[in-house]
Amino acid sequence: MRTVTRRLALRQADLHGAVCPAPPESVEVLSHRPVVTVVLEHHIQAITPTRQVFETSLRQDEEWRFSGIEWPADLRPGALVSVSWHAERDEVVMRTAALDEPMRIDGVDYFHEYDPKVVTHECAPGTSNRGKVLHAVRRLGLVFDDGSAVFAESELPARCGLGRGARGSFLLRNAVEQLIREGYVTRVLGSVDPAGHPSYPAVDGQEAAEMLFYAPLIEPAPHPADADAGDADRRDHWVHGFVRKLPPGAQPSEKQLELHRQAVEHEQITAGPLEPGYTFVQQHHRNG
Repeated sequence: MRTVTRRLALRQADLHGAVCPAPPESVEVLSHRPVVTVVLEHHIQAITPTRQVFETSLRQDEEWRFSGIEWPADLRPGALVSVSWHAERDEVVMRTAALDEPMRIDGVDYFHEYDPKVVTHECAPGTSNRGKVLHAVRRLGLVFDDGSAVFAESELPARCGLGRGARGSFLLRNAVEQLIREGYVTRVLGSVDPAGHPSYPAVDGQEAAEMLFYAPLIEPAPHPADADAGDADRRDHWVHGFVRKLPPGAQPSEKQLELHRQAVEHEQITAGPLEPGYTFVQQHHRNG
């Protein structure tokens, strides 16, 4: 029998629960064993190679999982892990793949290859009002392969937990405007099908709907020796101006083009033209 390898993205529940989904081909043989040896090969912060051995067991809830795996602290939700198994061997081997350069996604540092869609679904933006709105867009919206997402704005009052009535509307409006000001989301026109599922761009024959479009801010992360735990978006702080992706077909406003030109002129960002499909978000204060 050949070696079976499955590559999967870790969920927050996997990291917290110390579990990992098992290749279906391995279940028939391994589920009868009281102990299954799992070897994890991993580079800490993409630098230091490690090899950990766990004496685990297979258990079944919604699916079969290896339990008792102490995941390294530098793995984030969405990180990819390859799980390999061969019937004639006594161990299962799991491997992460280090990125050539660490990346920062919305303030969280990633040192290993990841699935953008799972990152968008799984990473909680925090418990502030803006965080609750962003969580609804990322968790409940339509997520694309690059990690961007859209969500019908009309659905927010019922899904983001800010309450109803005048107070809830006030808090929601302020949170959405803050996210737009910070460059996290953009208003776009999409559509919804009869079941309420969103589409962007809009689909002919479907009901038009105002939507919030989210695109992750992806930038190089500092070297691990200089990084500060990747929690920059959890604290009150000033955010320097940056370039961010726009929805398909959208273009930056004249105001954003001028702000970008001024930022380049004052050497606040790297010189160069603003690429098509991107806009500039000026420096602002962000509440955690």
